Amino acid sequence: MLNRYPIWKYLIVLLVLAVGFIYALPNLYPEDPAIQISGERGVKAISQQNISQATSALEQAGIDVKATEINQGSALIRLEHANQQLSARSVVTDALGEGYVVALNLADSTPDWLRAIGAKPMKLGLDLRGGVHFLLEVDMDAAVTQRMNVDASAMRETLRDERIRYRDNSVRDRAITFSFLNEGELEKAEGELRSQYNQFEFTTRQQGREHQLVMTLTDKAVTDIQDYAVKQNLTTIRNRVNELGVSEPLVQRQGPSRIVVELPGVQDTAAAKRVVGATANLEFRLEAPADAQASEVETFGFRNDPSRKANLSNDVIITGDSVSSASQGFDQNGQPQVNINLDGPGGSKMNRATRSNIGKNMAVLYIEHKSRTRTVMENGKQVEKRTPYTEKGIISLATIQSALGNRFRITGLDSPTEASELSLLLRSGSLAAPIYFAQERTIGPSLGQENINRGVLSVEVGLVLVVLFMLLRYKAFGLIANTSLAINLSLLIAAMSLLGATLTLPGIAGIVLTLGMAVDANVLIYERIREELRNGMSPQQAIHAGYERAFTSILDANITTLLVALILFSIGTGPVKGFAVTLSLGILTSMFTGIMVSRAITNLTIGGKSLKKLWI
Repeated sequence: MLNRYPIWKYLIVLLVLAVGFIYALPNLYPEDPAIQISGERGVKAISQQNISQATSALEQAGIDVKATEINQGSALIRLEHANQQLSARSVVTDALGEGYVVALNLADSTPDWLRAIGAKPMKLGLDLRGGVHFLLEVDMDAAVTQRMNVDASAMRETLRDERIRYRDNSVRDRAITFSFLNEGELEKAEGELRSQYNQFEFTTRQQGREHQLVMTLTDKAVTDIQDYAVKQNLTTIRNRVNELGVSEPLVQRQGPSRIVVELPGVQDTAAAKRVVGATANLEFRLEAPADAQASEVETFGFRNDPSRKANLSNDVIITGDSVSSASQGFDQNGQPQVNINLDGPGGSKMNRATRSNIGKNMAVLYIEHKSRTRTVMENGKQVEKRTPYTEKGIISLATIQSALGNRFRITGLDSPTEASELSLLLRSGSLAAPIYFAQERTIGPSLGQENINRGVLSVEVGLVLVVLFMLLRYKAFGLIANTSLAINLSLLIAAMSLLGATLTLPGIAGIVLTLGMAVDANVLIYERIREELRNGMSPQQAIHAGYERAFTSILDANITTLLVALILFSIGTGPVKGFAVTLSLGILTSMFTGIMVSRAITNLTIGGKSLKKLWI
């Protein structure tokens, strides 16, 4: 019998529609404006007392609190109105004091039964939903200083290996200085180092009874180091953002020393700020012997007990740059630890250092670069001044029991959260230079509301015009096409929600284009039906021929458009990718609804009936 589907085809259509409608449902539940509170470095867990303190301060400030919740050591305070977020953040920051990170957020309000099956609302881009915008400043002077400290450590090791005795060593400005007791030692040192470090200009001078070798970085070397620092930081931050799982982030260089980071629709803005802005690194050093010269020793406190001190050698065995992979774990006592894998050169250095120092202590030094910001008056205006500083603390100091290789573990961490973040930072790579937040902007949904309103209006206008055209042109069959069009829009939203695709303003343009293209298949089919009716076919035969013979044209047209969308996605960036994603998904859903769904509706309503005339 013509125009009848087998039962399994109807079941497939029903299954797809049911899944599509269910996974599109979360988009009907708007997110709640909220502020999120967490401890610095994720170490300090948020307690109910902190929540009570924050909510009391908010109530006194006249800010309505909708609900509060604590999850994995951080707190979320849901608010009634989005325009209260900025005020709420300031109030809570003042109430809790130092040691806490308070950030804006949008809290998911999807019902539990939908979340249980993995149904989530569609993500909105920075231009629609809002998100976090960071402008990071790379400390170019620190980049040069860090490189020179590494070079100075390598130079000291070279001189010791060659048994060239030096009296003192210093790193200042752009110069490394070695002091010798006699000119012969200086000449041997200069000959040995000049061949290895051609980025320095070598000069000698007499300082009292000492002969000094001064190695100054060339201007080109400084430029190269600074440029490398920005590029390396850019790569590291991209890796960190990928670890956070943010969809379609923007991480790009701006000018000679700045990096722009945009994280649309982030779920945990406090953690994003901690991880993106963290400038932590590790150094592995031996504990200095009691008879070591004062110039070769540095004293550090322990991070978890600053009153406890240890003297460490200036020489660095390896840094976090040598870590190839890192993962969080727990030791036999259930305490958090980080499992470390080193690269080849790093493993060789660690093995050589520990093999010859069995029985001695080795420390893991945690280094974190920070800045303090204060407001001062300059020329009658308030100006923010940033003062950079560095915190160094020992994580662990353990006795070397045997020679270490490429794998070992770090213990002495305060919490699993700290272990998790440290392993993330080591996996993504260390920063080549400290970075500071030159600008931080949280873009709330209100800023993108006008874009949302205009985008929704464009979809509505396009939808209404297409619906009217199809009704006027194809009458009853136009009603079938319009039903398929509504189903197509639901399936497109469900697909984007299910795949975690991010909707941006260009993506809305892709939806509008999809609505116009979605009825193309029906137009081809209906025009073919009309042609077959004019050729004398019966209504049922004309319907069958229309769907069968138009299929090839529909497939060819959509495949060519899909290829263009895939090319746009592969070579485009940012907004172009957003448009390409929406267009690609729209092509797939429109082919399904235009061919399968519309024919299923046609078969169920008029298939197999005796028709004398078609209203088309």
